[in-house]
Amino acid sequence: MVFALLALAAPMALAATAATALQAAPEPAPVDGAVVEAAPDPRPAASANGIVDLETMVVSGAQPGPGMWKVIHGDHVLHILGTVSPLPHRMEWMSAEVESVIAGAQVVVAPPSVAVGADIGVFRGMALLPAMLRARNNPGKRPLREVVSPELYARWEVLKARYMGRDRGVEKRRPLLAAQELYEAALKKSGLRMGGVVAPVVAKARKAAGVPLVETRIELKVEDPKGILKEFNESDLADRECFAGTMARIETDLDNMRARANAWAVGDIEGLRALPYENHYEACQEALTGSALAKRLGIDDLPQRAGEQWLANVEQALADHASSFAVLPMHQLLGDDGMLEKLTARGYVVEAP
Repeated sequence: MVFALLALAAPMALAATAATALQAAPEPAPVDGAVVEAAPDPRPAASANGIVDLETMVVSGAQPGPGMWKVIHGDHVLHILGTVSPLPHRMEWMSAEVESVIAGAQVVVAPPSVAVGADIGVFRGMALLPAMLRARNNPGKRPLREVVSPELYARWEVLKARYMGRDRGVEKRRPLLAAQELYEAALKKSGLRMGGVVAPVVAKARKAAGVPLVETRIELKVEDPKGILKEFNESDLADRECFAGTMARIETDLDNMRARANAWAVGDIEGLRALPYENHYEACQEALTGSALAKRLGIDDLPQRAGEQWLANVEQALADHASSFAVLPMHQLLGDDGMLEKLTARGYVVEAP
């Protein structure tokens, strides 16, 4: 299961460079002809004081998405598409402009990812499956109620009933993994989805045009996977902060997530700048990268390495090719310490959409 957690660490690492949070802005209006529908709202219809919660509207149908930034180096141009997660579940991205740019590019620079390697064959790998399954659960087979505080578990019970129903298996999970399952269930019931919009389009367009992919991959080598799994299974990670932070985001930030999803869908970049970005993954990332086990595996500095590798890849693309294309989460692009500012500081001309 340590491999699954490392895969989970990838989006957490990508969330490390958050944009500066500003005052919340009104939810953007859809473009002409867009369909707007109410997201299924699992909240009570009225509070104890009689105030009725209004359903948040989520766009659907064909949507343009945001424009692309241009990074210019002489007569070479890199187009960057900023992404957001989650996005409206029923939107259809009008991606013709991005597909055209990819078709004319010489390379596509991928966002950061993590690859885990181990010196094991397929049969030895299959033999490790029972250990991996055990590592998903709490050390000592303790249920979730015994490894988090009574206050946290009371909040968990409310949210679990609202978004997951009677799922019993999740009660065995480590807090970090239980929190992720709850988060995904809350998004689904809120008319949102974590992926499946941008990546498939980019992959299809790149392959159709025969454009090579430049991976931004951090490779981790696991020398003793069986021993690592045993240690991980017996360890008590500091993942309660992740559990608490994820629940807090579900309790307080679903409206902002819908608003950010809508802003991306209709191409409202200024709206995205103005909306707060709550990053509950920071606590989850600390649960993984702050442990002694993480330091031995070499993932304690994963966010920094991922950012440096992406910058190196886009600079190489700008140096070598007249046209290139890259993708990166929007919160990593924007803000005073975002990648756009870093590229500007390195002497490149950056043009906003």
